[in-house]
Amino acid sequence: MTHPIITDLENRYTAKRYDPTRRVSQEDLDVIYQAMRLSASSINSQPWKFIVIESDQAKQRMEGTFVNKHQFNQPHVKAASHIILFAYNPKYTREDYAKVVDKGIQDGRTKPENREQAFAGFVFAELNTDENGSTAAWTKAQTYLALGNTLHTLARLGIDSTTMEGIDSERIGEIFKDELDGYVCDVALAIGYHHPEEDYNASLPKSRLAVEDIITIL
Repeated sequence: MTHPIITDLENRYTAKRYDPTRRVSQEDLDVIYQAMRLSASSINSQPWKFIVIESDQAKQRMEGTFVNKHQFNQPHVKAASHIILFAYNPKYTREDYAKVVDKGIQDGRTKPENREQAFAGFVFAELNTDENGSTAAWTKAQTYLALGNTLHTLARLGIDSTTMEGIDSERIGEIFKDELDGYVCDVALAIGYHHPEEDYNASLPKSRLAVEDIITIL
């Protein structure tokens, strides 16, 4: 099949080594940030924060989160252009959703007089809240929607990436406590450009299950 979307996805892969001399341009970063902002989420909840590790100081802090485990991902911190922490709100409340509703009024999506009716969607958040007030399973899932959208955006821009679930969430929560402000990061994304000699994964063929093995048409 020949199609730009398929070409993007055929070319996308997980980079294993980055070229530390190359950086993503601000122009491309602006596109990436907007794509993240425009990601889909259940009831338009947007229960996320994206912490961008860009400066040498921030990278030094991020490198320190690998002191206890997952050191195989540590080299990406300084070699990649940027690291993005995908964090979710573990206790999403009506007050959090009110920010979404009020932004919808500001943007002209919802009429001011219909503000209270707009909260009808929040019932879905309530259905995904446990007895301790945790919405973590639900809000974390929304964050992965943003991650997927970001991966395709990067592929379209010709920027390499590495999804890292191999991170120390607890340690990140300590070192980036102020920035996260109660949000939780269980996955991070390295972005940049692969090393032309050291990234063994760049030359390997794509391997996926066949369409007929994973899609059932009724």
